[in-house]
Parts: sequence; structure tokens; C-alpha cells
Amino acid sequence: MIDVARARELTPGVGKVAHFNNAGAALPSRGVLDTVIDHLRREADTGGYEAANREAARLEAVYHSAARLLNCAPDEIALVDSATRAWDLAFYAIPWKPGDRILTSKAEYASNFIAYLQIADRHGVQVDVVPNDGLGQISVEALREMADERVKLVSLTHIPTNGGLVNPAAEVGKVAAEVGALYLLDACQSVGQLPVDVSVIGCDLLSTTGRKYLRAPRGTGLLYVRRTALHRLDPPFLDLHGARWVSPDSYEQQPGARRFETWEYGVAARLGLGTAIDEALAWGLDDIRDRVYSLAELLRERLGELPDCRVHDRGAERCGLVTFTLDGVPADEIKTHLSARSMNVSVSRAPSTLLDMTDRGLGELVRASVHYYNTAEEIDRLVRELATV
Repeated sequence: MIDVARARELTPGVGKVAHFNNAGAALPSRGVLDTVIDHLRREADTGGYEAANREAARLEAVYHSAARLLNCAPDEIALVDSATRAWDLAFYAIPWKPGDRILTSKAEYASNFIAYLQIADRHGVQVDVVPNDGLGQISVEALREMADERVKLVSLTHIPTNGGLVNPAAEVGKVAAEVGALYLLDACQSVGQLPVDVSVIGCDLLSTTGRKYLRAPRGTGLLYVRRTALHRLDPPFLDLHGARWVSPDSYEQQPGARRFETWEYGVAARLGLGTAIDEALAWGLDDIRDRVYSLAELLRERLGELPDCRVHDRGAERCGLVTFTLDGVPADEIKTHLSARSMNVSVSRAPSTLLDMTDRGLGELVRASVHYYNTAEEIDRLVRELATV
């Protein structure tokens, strides 16, 4: 069980705001804050390179913490500056050729889908969208029917930006393996919110961010690359960190996932990421999930009591993202009203998940995403304020 009082004591921001935008960027803990600020001070006192050298062991430990988080080996982890960078590094490392197919879901995020379309234009790749099942998540049965030997990639967003659902990632992984396709999982909203085990899911590649449910600083991210998939990938760019210049006309890539990294990075932010991962592991991912899911169901129940409120969440498994509308009230007006009362939510618009939102006839949604440090009292405040809008 999560000690909520202790979690709030260790989170300075909860005294200033009721934060329901954790799927945007969660509130950092005091431990993360201290880690980042202490290192920045050390850089100011001793110099950036010198400060990094002093923290070499702690920086290396971040790979081991991330490996524990995802249940993989440390050499299968690359540390990068965002989930977008991680996803792009993986996707653009695939050697595409005309006739290759990409299978993806209807709730795919805009950034990912734009990349599919770009590759389709460049290389004659075919992009096919797998329909949803009756619960609104990707249909595994339809995926299996659509998969064939031409499928180069199965690409899935684990938790879409709106809709509240958790896609059946492990079942999708089984289908990808059956046809020998690479499997790329966008896990930017699931890692830190629930246990994510790459050996169970069966993905070859996974991207995630630090700023969301891991509660790490912005400008941090992780890329997982299965060791056995490395030979099928060619990093879209290399520098003197990702590869070694061994003769005037040749180079050697790093043996593991670190070939996807670059030499320069924010040291303070990376140390903060390590602290955030260690704290998440200490709280326990199962306990975090149980707390988050429970709060989200409470919020859905309370929103259902408002006569003009419509909750738009779907899926067999529903997570900490709660999406809703108020009849006749623009989403931005709701967000502004709540913000003036020290409550944070976000707005999802149709272009972010164009296929999903268009299919459901939605132009915009309010998204309230809970974390383990939120409380039932904060949910009560949120619902009371929505009733006044």
C-alpha cells in the first residue's frame, strides 16, 4: 500500500496545486529536485566536465535502475532526452524498402503517425490501421488476420493520450513474433504508472519519457532495444559516443543500445531520472498501479454524478487517464476555470489522435490524469468546481 501522507510530504508541489496533469508532466519529488539542483551547483563550483567525472558511478547506475524498471539488461538501455527522441531513433533506424507494411492502431499519437506517413512517401511503405475491438482497444484478432510476411513493423501506443485505456501489449507482441515483425511500443504514459516488463510484452523496441509517471525532470527519456534486434537496425545518426573511429575510413558502433546515444546530454537531468526511477521502484510499481487505478475509477464515478458530464474512457483495462466533456462548455474554458483555482488538467484535441477522435465524433476532451500522491479530497474539490462551470 502507498503511504499517501508520506508521498505528499515528499512532494513539495502538492501544497500549492491539485495536480491532475500527471500524463503531461508529474510533480517531482523532493529527492529528484535535490538531485538536480545539487548537481547544477556542483557544475557551477567545479566545472561541467569535472562534476560529471565525479558522478561517473551514479550515472552508470542509471542504466541498471532502468534495466530493473523494464526487466532487461543494462546494455539494452539508451538514455536520451525525450520519449519522442527515443521513438524516432528506433523508428528511423529500421531499413525500409518499398512494399514493407506498418501495422498500427486507431488511437496512435500524431507524432508517430506523421512519421509513418513520411516513411510511406519516402520509401513506398504501406501503413495499415488495425480496427478496434468492441471495447475500443486494438483488436488482436483483426491484427492477426492482417499480419503477413510483408509486415516490417507493428507499432503500438500502450496507453493512448486520450481514452483512458491500456492496449493489450503482450497479446500484440505474440502476433508480431508470429510473423517475424519488429515490435515498437510507445510506453510514454505507462512506464511509471504500471509494471512494464519487456520480456512479457515481447517488444523489440520501447520508448518512454521521464517527465510523466516516473516523475523525473523534463528532457529525459529511455529507449529499450532488444539485444537480438540490433542487427536489424541502423541508427539514423552516429557520433563519437555511439561509434568509435578506428581507421581513416572505418568505424565501429557501440555493442549495445548506447549506439543510439550522443556524447552530450544534461547530466543533472539524467541523475534526476535515476533518482526518480529508484523512487518508483521503492514505492513498488504494483502498488502505484493499484493506487492510480483506484483514484481514476473514483474520479470516473464522481464525474458520472454530474448531469452534464460525459466520460469518454474505454478499454478492458482502464488506467489513470480520465477524459471527459461538459455539455456546452469548451474544454479550454474548463481548464482555465480550474487553473484559476489551483487545479491542473490538460486538453486533448482531435489532431493529437485524429483517427480515434474523428471516429468517435470528438473535437476535444478534458484530460484529468491522477497519480499516487493525489487524494479523494482533491477529487471532491475538482468535481465541485466542475459543477459550478
